[in-house]
Amino acid sequence: MTETPQITHQMITDAQSGDAQALEQIVRGIQDRVHRLAVRMMADPVLAQDATQEILIRIITKLSTFRGEAKFSTWVYRIATNYLLTARKVLARDPGLSFDMFEADLMEGLVDDAQAAPEDHVMLNELRVRCTMAMLLCLDRDHRAAYVLGDVLELGQAEAAEVLEISPANYRQRLARARGKVTEFTAKTCGVAQKGAACSCPRRLPAAVAAGRVTARPDPMLAAAPDYASTVQGARETEAALVAAKLQRSTGPLGAPVDYARAVLRLVEGAEDAPRLA
Repeated sequence: MTETPQITHQMITDAQSGDAQALEQIVRGIQDRVHRLAVRMMADPVLAQDATQEILIRIITKLSTFRGEAKFSTWVYRIATNYLLTARKVLARDPGLSFDMFEADLMEGLVDDAQAAPEDHVMLNELRVRCTMAMLLCLDRDHRAAYVLGDVLELGQAEAAEVLEISPANYRQRLARARGKVTEFTAKTCGVAQKGAACSCPRRLPAAVAAGRVTARPDPMLAAAPDYASTVQGARETEAALVAAKLQRSTGPLGAPVDYARAVLRLVEGAEDAPRLA
């Protein structure tokens, strides 16, 4: 993967003036953060790739409207979040989970300790990350966005409110509600967060493998995620109120799995042979 460039004011100005190389550098500089937001909002890597490409196309076509009233990264997140909250194809694919539904699914097929997967199994970590991401689908989209921006991507509350175009007070309320639900569910259900909880990755893995949710083939997107053992240890050493956020951040960078820059530029330009990356 090409090294991510630092986006400068001059680069933005050049791209707005028609400099194709500057535009390509901008796309390459934002694609990882856009992808991470998409995959945390959707929890499905394939759907997130498609959403990432659509968002990048929107950013390219709207770049001429950027006037610097906000930070460029804030402007990018605003376009991306608006797409993820309003696009029909995204809404149609949202599973509409609830925490009760997710808990019932987790409990189904748990094995006893004698049948549990070994603690050093590589698939445990993939299960941990996928479960962590899927948990956020239990929040409605507005609260999910507030939580992802604040507690996962760690934007300041003022910037997150600006991204969502709501008041800081409304954002704080929305984040507090989302945080409370995620924290409560994690403490109650997750064996990584709470030793002795009903669901643990070793006890859940056999059912996840049987359902095809985890396979023996490692997902390259998750290669940089902290390993299972260190995550468990870190969670046990963390104050209870902070465990949920710590686990939600322990997914690795979730960088874009492909380099979107040239492909999306060719799509914007209308090239007949432009590939769809997802």
